[in-house]
Amino acid sequence: MVRGWEDRIVNTIVVVILGLAALAAIVPLMYVIAVSITPFSEVLKNGGFILIPKSVTFSAYHKLFTETNIPKAFWVTIFITVVGTIVNLILTLLMAYPLSRRNLPGRSFFLLMVVFTMLFSGGLIPTYLVVKALGLLDSVWSMILPNAIWAFNILIMKSFFENLPEELFESARMDGAKEFRILWQIVLPLSIPSMLTIGLFYMVGHWNEFFQAIMYVTDRNLFPLQVVIREILMLTQQPLENAENMLPTETMQMASVVAASLPIIIVYPFIQKHFTKGMLVGSVKG
Repeated sequence: MVRGWEDRIVNTIVVVILGLAALAAIVPLMYVIAVSITPFSEVLKNGGFILIPKSVTFSAYHKLFTETNIPKAFWVTIFITVVGTIVNLILTLLMAYPLSRRNLPGRSFFLLMVVFTMLFSGGLIPTYLVVKALGLLDSVWSMILPNAIWAFNILIMKSFFENLPEELFESARMDGAKEFRILWQIVLPLSIPSMLTIGLFYMVGHWNEFFQAIMYVTDRNLFPLQVVIREILMLTQQPLENAENMLPTETMQMASVVAASLPIIIVYPFIQKHFTKGMLVGSVKG
C-alpha cells in the first residue's frame, strides 16, 4: 500500500504528539528518581533540577526505611491491598452474577438499588456514624469494609456475564450443575481477564488509600503508606547549612514518592496482557 504525502504528514503529527505525551509522563518520573538518589549538594548546584545524576547515594532510602514509619505503613498498606482486593472481587462476583440472570426474582429492584447508590450516597457524617457503630474505628477493617464493593464494577461484571453464551448455562443445567458450580467451573474461568482488570482498579484504590485512613484511624501504627508519605511531604525544609552531612527533606520526599509508586509499576506489566483483554468487558460481541 503506497501512502501519500498527506498520510505521512498525519503520521508524523501523531508520532510527535505521542512523543510529547510520553515525555510529559517520563520526565517527571525521571526527575523524582534522580533527586532521590542524588546527594543534596549536587541538587543545590543544579538549582534543584536533575535528570541524570553524576553521583549516586541511597542515603535517603536508608533513612526512609530505618528512621520513619514507612516499614509499618508498608505492611498495613499491603494487608489492605491484598485482603481488600480479595474481598472486593468475591463480593463483586457474588452480586454481579445473580444480577446477570434475567430470571432472578426482583432483579429490576436490585439493579435500581445498585444504580441509586451511584447517584446518591448517605453522606460523610452518616457513613462515619455507621463505621463507629460497627466498632471499626482505629482498625484496618475501617479502610476495607466501607468500600468493600463498588457499584460501577458490579455493572461492568454484570454486563460481561450477560454476554456469555446462554448455551453454556443451559448445557450445564442439563448435566445437573447448580448455580454455584456453574459460577465456579464455567463462569469464573471465562472471567479471568475481566476479574484481573477490575481487581487492578480495586488494588490501586487500596494502595492509594488515604481519605478513609484520616477519617477513621488515629492510631499512628495503623496509618497506611499514603498518610505517612503525606506527613513526610509536609515536613518543613531543613536548613541548608552543612548540606554535605545532612539528609534534606526534599531528598526524603522524592524517595518516599518512589517507594510508594514502585510496587504498582512493578506489578502492572505482569497483568498488562489480561488488562488489555479485560478492557473489552461488557462489550457487545457480534
